[in-house]
Amino acid sequence: MIETLISFSIATLALAISPGPDNIYVLTQSLVNGTKSGIATTAGLISGCIVHTTLLAFGISAIITASEEIFYGIKILGACYLLYLAYTVYKSDEHISLAENAPKKSYSQLFKTGVIMNLVNPKVMIFFLAFFPGFLWDKEGNTIAQFYILGITFMIVSFITFSSIALAAGRISSLLLEWKSMGVVLKWVQILVFVGIAIFILVP
Repeated sequence: MIETLISFSIATLALAISPGPDNIYVLTQSLVNGTKSGIATTAGLISGCIVHTTLLAFGISAIITASEEIFYGIKILGACYLLYLAYTVYKSDEHISLAENAPKKSYSQLFKTGVIMNLVNPKVMIFFLAFFPGFLWDKEGNTIAQFYILGITFMIVSFITFSSIALAAGRISSLLLEWKSMGVVLKWVQILVFVGIAIFILVP
């Protein structure tokens, strides 16, 4: 069991470090709004994994992915939500201020956005279905408990990794105050991230 969890943690760490939609989103939020905003977003993204773990443990994920209609509907819903987020950023002030007194989303709003982004991304569901079963150490034992142990381990490793990204990006953001045009750049980076994740969800 211990050896399996160590191997699983190493694999999770490698995946969390690899550039992907979630850690890029955490990075951009931390650059624009600071470390705490990045961590709030991270907490939301990671919390969504509880639902995916539960669906996996009780076999619901397999049922959803087996239905093309349901699965496609989830993909469309997720892509529409992300495009809506991109639109709200586009309609916001042209120059995003990085100053500490700049208007920001509340931490609860960022947390909710992270949760929704995680839940409406069906590729996370597929990832759990593909990744977790290979690390069950006793397939004749209580697989539900094993899935939850793996899920909690995945959440802890991912949270630490994403929080580290938020911390590093938050420190860099203070240096970016010297470049006033950087706000415009970061605004469009956010838009591209949202649109990119939407495309990522829709592409087979």
